[in-house]
Amino acid sequence: MAVSLNHPTLPNLYCNEAANEVVSWEADGDNASDYCFVDYDTESLSYLFDSEVDRMPESKLLSSRFHDLPSDIVRARQEAIQWMLKVHCFYRFRPEIAYLSINYMDRFLSTRALPQGKGWAMQLLSVSCLSLAAKMEETSVPFLLDLQIIKPRFLFKPKTVERMEVLVMKTLKWRLRTITPFDFVHYFIAKISKSQPQNSPRHLFSSASHLIVNTCKAIDSLDYPPSAIAAAVALWLTNHSVDDQTLGSLHNRLNQEMVRRIYKVIEGKKCSLEVMPTSPIGVLEAAVQGNC
Repeated sequence: MAVSLNHPTLPNLYCNEAANEVVSWEADGDNASDYCFVDYDTESLSYLFDSEVDRMPESKLLSSRFHDLPSDIVRARQEAIQWMLKVHCFYRFRPEIAYLSINYMDRFLSTRALPQGKGWAMQLLSVSCLSLAAKMEETSVPFLLDLQIIKPRFLFKPKTVERMEVLVMKTLKWRLRTITPFDFVHYFIAKISKSQPQNSPRHLFSSASHLIVNTCKAIDSLDYPPSAIAAAVALWLTNHSVDDQTLGSLHNRLNQEMVRRIYKVIEGKKCSLEVMPTSPIGVLEAAVQGNC
């Protein structure tokens, strides 16, 4: 579906801002509370790594633009992420939705500039990214008005959010089904659990979900392959070092240098890692608390 970039009758926001200030930007061309084991065969693993490699050039380009964002946008982004995580927690969405919401937002911000001096623009973007991520992962998604809870600064009409969703999808080149650390973390946990039978895969996955979300808040995740994030988290939780032998045992296509860098970020985090949620549903309750 194409966006009418100069539509004269776009619906207004409830906050009395003109929606076409956002959706008329010029285009640049074209409940996982139960742990389940994933059967990774050679073909499926190769597909995951191939897909990850295919998207890394785009991620590096977006990341370079992301680092040049104005400071006010960076602050607004942090506030938007906190809001998305609180709503995520309220509705007990799957942990993957948190990662996707942030990923969509960062990719969008790296491609387009928000209107200057319009505080509602970031809120509209965050609602749209959270809604799209939920639609990708959940079978039942709240109505758009019901999604705008937890003291949002502005309230938008559903049609306005829907038009923004289309603009986000168009900007992301309709590539919403992206590889995430959750696609790899089951594999690494299962591999480590074979040598550490005392570690419950169910508990490790719950803890890994918590750490993946917090790690992606602490790093510019566009810089790092999802497999490296998943591997670093799995190794940290099982008290493994990141020596050559350990990294080599996980998978030969793993970017070992990236794993080491992420591991150091986790190691240097100031948040407490002793108390972990008992299920993936609870990861956002921990993520929205504290400063990590």
